[in-house]
Amino acid sequence: MSAQTIKMTKVKSAKTPLQKFGTGVAAVLINAVLMIFSISCIFPLVWMFYSSLKLKRQFNADIIGFPKSPTFENYIRVLTNKDYHLTSSMVNSVRVTVISLFFIVLFGFVIGYILARVPFKLNRFLYVLFLMGLLIPVHSLLVPIYVVFNAAGMSNQWYTLIIPYVAFGLPIAVFLVEGFIKAIPVELEEAAAIDGSSFTHTMFNIILPVSRPILTTVAIIQSFSCWNEFSFALVLCSRNVKLQTVPLAMTNFKGQFASDYPKIMAGMLVTMVPIVLLYFIFSKKIIEGMVAGAVKG
Repeated sequence: MSAQTIKMTKVKSAKTPLQKFGTGVAAVLINAVLMIFSISCIFPLVWMFYSSLKLKRQFNADIIGFPKSPTFENYIRVLTNKDYHLTSSMVNSVRVTVISLFFIVLFGFVIGYILARVPFKLNRFLYVLFLMGLLIPVHSLLVPIYVVFNAAGMSNQWYTLIIPYVAFGLPIAVFLVEGFIKAIPVELEEAAAIDGSSFTHTMFNIILPVSRPILTTVAIIQSFSCWNEFSFALVLCSRNVKLQTVPLAMTNFKGQFASDYPKIMAGMLVTMVPIVLLYFIFSKKIIEGMVAGAVKG
């Protein structure tokens, strides 16, 4: 290519001042839209926080405005009033969430590994069966699960919520783990087998550490689901106040004729702190786990 051709190409590709102005205006508009969207997402949390620093009469007088005399009285009442059962409900939610996550991650890894690596007749059938769990609306099974649990005497027990949480958390866990393990080179396991490694040793001592990113993703996603779940907690554990989880405890803040919204917001923020901190700490792990299977192959 001659020097003249290169020069003409550069001239043709150069933008005119009008084009540069149009590109700059478009970039400003796009950034403005994104900023407005971000503010619309963040503002409700900010509004909840400074509204929780108001008393009820101050909130009713000015819903949007900042508190003139901020007070943490609502937080003190929320944490010390035994009628709200907020502290005990957070302990219950932590217990149910941790135990459910343990079984979801364990069973999800084992089942996902077997479906990804062990060929047998019903392999694809079982895989599709688990995927169907993602398509079935959870609320459509509330009544049959309630009937079965009541008939079996399993409702209103400390372990009641763990069973449906694990059952409905397994499909997404199996789906993610199976896809991730398929992206891991089979040669890794073949080399371990040559060295005399057993099936269980290879699965738990070699593949499990490699699968840590996707297992972390599964654990974080399911922790949000278990912590915020309301329907099963309401149907299966509503009779026993001592077993109330956080979503059920929040219903205690609502009065028959009026509601103390600043106090409700204080309770919501207190119960949100553990799960929000978990998200910010492990947010990068969620993204890494979701894309890890795509880049390993």
